[in-house]
Amino acid sequence: GDADGHGAELSELYSYTEEPEFGTNRRCFEEDFHTQVRGRRWLELDRAQQKAYVMHLLDGLEVVNRDKRLKVARAILYLAQGVFGDCDNEGDVLHWSRHNSFLLYQLGTFTAFLELLNMEIDNSQACSSALRKPAISLADSTELRVLLSVMYLMVENIRVEQESDPPEWKTCRETFRMELGFPVRTEEPFALLLFTMVTKFCSGHAPHFPMKKVLLLLWKVLLFTLGGFEALQAMKVRKREELGLPPLPEDSIQVMRSMRAASPPTYCIELVEQQQQKRGHRSRRVRPLMKQDSLDIYNERDPFKNDEAGIDEEESDDVDSGIEGELDLMERDAIIPAVPAQRAPIERVSFPKGLPWAPKVRQKDIEHFLEASRNKFIGFTLGQDTETLIGLPRPIHESVKTLKQHKYISISDVQIKNEEELEKCPMSLGEEEVQETPCEILYRAMLYNLPQYMIALLKILLAAAPTSKAKTDSINILADVLPEEMPITVLQSMKLGIDVNRHKEIIVKSISALLLLLLKHLKLNHIYQFEYVSQHLVFANCIPLILKFFNQNIMSYITAKNSISVLDYPHCTVHDLPELTAESLEAGDNNQFCWRNLFSCINLLRILNKLTKWKHSRTMMLVVFKSAPILKRALKVKQAMMQLYVLKLLKIQTKYLGRQWRKSNMKTMSAIYQKVRHRMNDDWAYGNDIDARPWDFQSEECTLRANIEAFNSRRYDKPQDSEFAPVDNCLQSVLGQRLELPEDFHCSYELWLEREVFSQPIRWEELLHYQ
Repeated sequence: GDADGHGAELSELYSYTEEPEFGTNRRCFEEDFHTQVRGRRWLELDRAQQKAYVMHLLDGLEVVNRDKRLKVARAILYLAQGVFGDCDNEGDVLHWSRHNSFLLYQLGTFTAFLELLNMEIDNSQACSSALRKPAISLADSTELRVLLSVMYLMVENIRVEQESDPPEWKTCRETFRMELGFPVRTEEPFALLLFTMVTKFCSGHAPHFPMKKVLLLLWKVLLFTLGGFEALQAMKVRKREELGLPPLPEDSIQVMRSMRAASPPTYCIELVEQQQQKRGHRSRRVRPLMKQDSLDIYNERDPFKNDEAGIDEEESDDVDSGIEGELDLMERDAIIPAVPAQRAPIERVSFPKGLPWAPKVRQKDIEHFLEASRNKFIGFTLGQDTETLIGLPRPIHESVKTLKQHKYISISDVQIKNEEELEKCPMSLGEEEVQETPCEILYRAMLYNLPQYMIALLKILLAAAPTSKAKTDSINILADVLPEEMPITVLQSMKLGIDVNRHKEIIVKSISALLLLLLKHLKLNHIYQFEYVSQHLVFANCIPLILKFFNQNIMSYITAKNSISVLDYPHCTVHDLPELTAESLEAGDNNQFCWRNLFSCINLLRILNKLTKWKHSRTMMLVVFKSAPILKRALKVKQAMMQLYVLKLLKIQTKYLGRQWRKSNMKTMSAIYQKVRHRMNDDWAYGNDIDARPWDFQSEECTLRANIEAFNSRRYDKPQDSEFAPVDNCLQSVLGQRLELPEDFHCSYELWLEREVFSQPIRWEELLHYQ
């Protein structure tokens, strides 16, 4: 999914320390509302009366007095929060929050708040007072938090579509999306303002900025303007059609949804297999992975799909589900007799037939295969010719035919080829037509400060990672969670501890989601835009940072319960809060895992995959930082999507890990065969890759950097006096051009003629020097 449930996403906007402010917002609204509308509630007003009252509030935002402005902003925030004082249950609060958000947007509230936000960002007085304070608390960011909360609620409520939405809301949603993604005149996109807030915070000039709210709003703005993962998939299909490429072999989102988590074979299953082999049932399948070539494995029964698996995924909670999970002897004896009894229900489960992914072959793979075959059978090569098969034996013809059947040309390949042609023939091919998409506009706006944006995001991610130690030089990301008065009792300390951990988790979630979204959209828009962002992430040590994040007990991180459900919005607004006790703090919710943390982990793994795919130098970084044992530990999380991305990262480095590692991790190897897409004639398991030459690594990154710089300068640096500007060398048209002459020139024309033309001797011989 693109995000968690609607209620959960709204509740994460507020820290538990902010809970008293709900009452403050309600008070500000009711004090003003009862002076304007006597004896009635907000829910009882008709649409015209609601509009009139909102317009009255917006007029109140124009006053000079800061405190009065803040009171009006709080009243508007109370409306956006769903006038919970008039509601009986959580559903009503969420309904009125959506209703009021659309109403506020239609009356121009977002634009008014954008102006106020710009004023607050430039408020040097607030910055300097925050810099002077030894400890920053919630009180330093009150105005900013109110403004960002209103904007977040509007973006999130309008972004989420529901079937019952009236047509005017749908129109409203599209208008808002256009407004955020396509700024009018010379204005910058709204997302850029938020990126600027992030860099200003990280540089230390504005330590009071409420970073969690900024990052959540930035993520949701990108999600709204660029589109989520399903929208991205539809755009990809459309773009392939426009480029005349064959359709995608499968919808990756659907394949992922139907995948099951690997429940690896443990010793008891191996013992069952051995017993059956004695009876002759499996004489053909003894140790298939050790003896056979990778392509033969496709026809083998995968050990992960054994009918005889005595422990199914759902029944084996007590068994270690890690890839290298082992049972001790007592457990083995206990489980083996149960195998025949469990066999009947397991056979009724319909396993998917074959492999989940269609294999892919690149053009380069076919060329390498033919080059090796021609060298072997003919003794010379034909370069990039993949059509001529004269002199090659029949089986090679069959192989080439199979490879071509599965040939996959990506959008990136087409873009790289077009870029090469534009670089080669800038004059004849002329100007490139660039589509004005929200992604293109955002990249153009971000381009010159992009390295700073990436460094700032990674700095905050490092500060929020659970494995980070508190250092004096690290940035303080707790400015919008710490109360003015620190806790006195143990209970208050426990509550604050949970709040701080939850705060960090939400920051990790928003940064990981927005980085992944940005990378995926840029890759579709243009491969070199994606490579530019990727390279700056790699230069800013993103790879070791993500590995450091995973170098913890990942199971305890994913099952962490850093939430107090009675304090979550909207529950806390419509129910009387019980007196907090240690038991109620520890109760949390009843979920088996924390959706937020699992989402963050999968996003970070996907970012790591994006950075390292087809990049040998970066794959070597994974090897150098000893990522294999860290990633193997992450396989203990029994969730199919997370396992897939871990296995992908293990697959690309397998060839560098040595024979001994492969030998002792055969279960991991077989999991890779089963889960990850196959690239025909990809020698990932044996290390004979001709691309993997260690001496090419440095040049690979340098070549990529040169290509990115050439792309950026060609498309975005457009000097007026370009050397490619056409020169007019026609005498008639040059003499016929009208020149703007000063007014007094006509009066002194004869004098100028005498001085500049007639009195100057004409040196005809000088013309010979220019020939």
